[in-house]
Amino acid sequence: MKKVLNRENNYKDKMEDQKRDESFLMKSAKIAGVVSAYWFISISMVFLNKYLLSSKELQLDAPFFVTWYQCVATVILCALLSFCSKIFPGFVQFPEFRVDPKLCRSTLICSLVFVSMITFNNLCLRNLGVAFYNVGRSLTTVFNVVFTYVMLKQMTSWKALACCGVIVMGFLLGVDQEGLTGTLSWSGVVYGVLASASVALYAIYMKKVLSIVDDNVWKLTLYNNINASFLFLPLILFSGEANTIYNFPLLFNPHFWFLMTMSGIFGFSIGYVTGLQIQYTSPLTHNISGTAKACAQTIIACIYYKDVKTSLWWVSNFTVLGGSTAYTEVKRREMKVQHNKDVEAQKHDQQSDDMKESFK
Repeated sequence: MKKVLNRENNYKDKMEDQKRDESFLMKSAKIAGVVSAYWFISISMVFLNKYLLSSKELQLDAPFFVTWYQCVATVILCALLSFCSKIFPGFVQFPEFRVDPKLCRSTLICSLVFVSMITFNNLCLRNLGVAFYNVGRSLTTVFNVVFTYVMLKQMTSWKALACCGVIVMGFLLGVDQEGLTGTLSWSGVVYGVLASASVALYAIYMKKVLSIVDDNVWKLTLYNNINASFLFLPLILFSGEANTIYNFPLLFNPHFWFLMTMSGIFGFSIGYVTGLQIQYTSPLTHNISGTAKACAQTIIACIYYKDVKTSLWWVSNFTVLGGSTAYTEVKRREMKVQHNKDVEAQKHDQQSDDMKESFK
């Protein structure tokens, strides 16, 4: 009888171990799938945008038009997903597609920063090579520290500032080495700096505006892109791009519009897979994944475009990536220390309240 019971217990233990292994494998497969999707979409989007913005085959000098179309595509995708969520609520979850003029006005300042962010990003990518793109717009962390102090009056630790110093040194070294190769565009560097500042500024305004749209990132995405779709029209008109588009020989080419639509889909999808990557891993892991992706993107770009770079050029890239990773780790540790302090303070307050109750 004991032998039978032991066999049954052993069988149950084996089945539980097997279920745990299966659940672990399933979780690992999901994480691998999400990270792979983030890498594929992000890298593909950069190379596709580079092709649309500055390829010799297209010869389309209309960065405002390309960016405007991406915003329009995002609005259409939001409408489609909202429609699908009503038909298939069990499979698709998306906010209701409803445009409130008051919310358009309330999010206008944030949308202006959003427009500057995506515009300078694309202008930077148009004027700089894909290999140097990450270094060209690597000062986001530095501007984040600056704007946090200027606008929010929040101090930054010396460790985090030291990491920012490493990033700045890597950026300056990269600019110097890119100049030696003869491929440096100073306008691209300026656009990269402005893009970095815009990204940092947008993060601050996004936090302020989120409460207006019920803390829903997709709603904010919708209103930003609706506003951007109108804000880009005067830029297209006064920059002379309207005439460029009118005379563009491939304007009615289906392949051209397919690439334009894919760039819009990639632009929309990157926000979704970024959220998934953070959800399935952590913000720190997401930043590390982004750093590794940037490294892989640089290597792929050098191979694809057959770029030959100096040793110090590569040192500048890894200096920027290393400084960014170190900054992320420093902030993670600081947040953990602050969290522990908050927990201890809550426990102390709870104990004080309990003592007061006992004396009553």
